[in-house]
Amino acid sequence: MTSSVVGAQEKVVYRCPGNLYTDALSAKEAQAKGCKTLDGAPITVIQSGVRPAAPKAAASGGGAPSERVQSDEQKARDADARRILEAELKKEEEALAALQKEYNNGQPERRGDERNYQKYQDRVNEMKAAITRKEADVAALRRELAKFGAASK
Repeated sequence: MTSSVVGAQEKVVYRCPGNLYTDALSAKEAQAKGCKTLDGAPITVIQSGVRPAAPKAAASGGGAPSERVQSDEQKARDADARRILEAELKKEEEALAALQKEYNNGQPERRGDERNYQKYQDRVNEMKAAITRKEADVAALRRELAKFGAASK
């Protein structure tokens, strides 16, 4: 019995930022993360149980077949989703067009603070990456809209 008490006393518990308590860190790791040791302070661990409201929330999301959404309501939801996607697509296409105009086929105008050619090249590369991301966003929105295309048109 004494060995288990001694073993328990050798465990060092650390309090890390964000109210995280752990005994799984080494002294170096704890210091690097900004954790402080707890000296003789009793720690109580409370296990959280399953909340009874969780199954009800999942069922209201349409998971249960007995609670199916009415056809009219589903059509309204689909129409709303399509309208939102179309608005988002329009906004993204406008942003893409503005980026492409500023990019000017890889030859954007130099700014006054870009006397150093490397600064200019860095900005051109950032613009190219931004255009690539916008094109991917537009393509993704078009794919999402295509899911509604056959049913809505």
